[in-house]
Amino acid sequence: MTPHRATRRVALAGTLALLARPTRAAGTLTVGLTPVFLDSDLELLRDLDAYLSAATGLGVRLVKRRTYQEITALLLAGQLDAAWICGYPFVQHAARLAVVAVPLHRGRPLYQSYQIARADHAAKRLEDLRGTTHAFSDPDSNSGFLVTRYLLAAAGERPETFFARSFFTFGHRNVIRAVQAGLAEGGSVDGYVWEVMAEREPAIVAGTRVIGRSDWHGFPPIASLAGARRSEPVRALAAALAAMPEDPKGRAVLATLQLDGFVPAEPALFDSIARMSAVVRAQT
Repeated sequence: MTPHRATRRVALAGTLALLARPTRAAGTLTVGLTPVFLDSDLELLRDLDAYLSAATGLGVRLVKRRTYQEITALLLAGQLDAAWICGYPFVQHAARLAVVAVPLHRGRPLYQSYQIARADHAAKRLEDLRGTTHAFSDPDSNSGFLVTRYLLAAAGERPETFFARSFFTFGHRNVIRAVQAGLAEGGSVDGYVWEVMAEREPAIVAGTRVIGRSDWHGFPPIASLAGARRSEPVRALAAALAAMPEDPKGRAVLATLQLDGFVPAEPALFDSIARMSAVVRAQT
């Protein structure tokens, strides 16, 4: 499936998501989670729910969807108080969104995109993947699509002409699995996810190699509507995220995610993503 066909399917999915809107009520905190969320493990979700409920004093509802676009659509429609999204949709809707907090990974609110290849493939750089099958994460993912799309655009190329075939897996872990299983010769993936999986699921990651690392970009943020940034639920969420390292339950969640904590950030943290987006838009 080409990226363009997949994008049309995602647009339909986003519309359907709005037909099944999460219920919101007074005294509640509704938080959206996308595939940027490393692990869908039920224990982790339970622990996150328990920590946020205790730290905010609100009834918490965690809303998961398959694609970035579905969660972004719910956030923009006011059906979520906040959501853990990607820097790419954040810059696309920067006029309407505000940063609530950004994760710290290895002491910095930054991460990279990795281009990976199958371990037994001869590729040493992205250019060596010409004419192969490539796995992307999501059309609205910075690390799982935009970075590689930008690199190709800078060279006068497009995914649909550079690769023989490309497809979206709708999850960074799925990109790694697709390459490891031989469904694609290469893939574009969140470097944070690849590094954590290298520790947790080494047998899968061992089937892949990193052949390219991007510049550093702002880590996927927790965002809210700009007009809701000072609302009680969002302020309570921001305070709870900031306090996670000081609380045993919060530390347990951070340990599972292999994050150091959450910090405030300015929108300028995502300027590099906005510049890449502008280059890609100019080519379309």
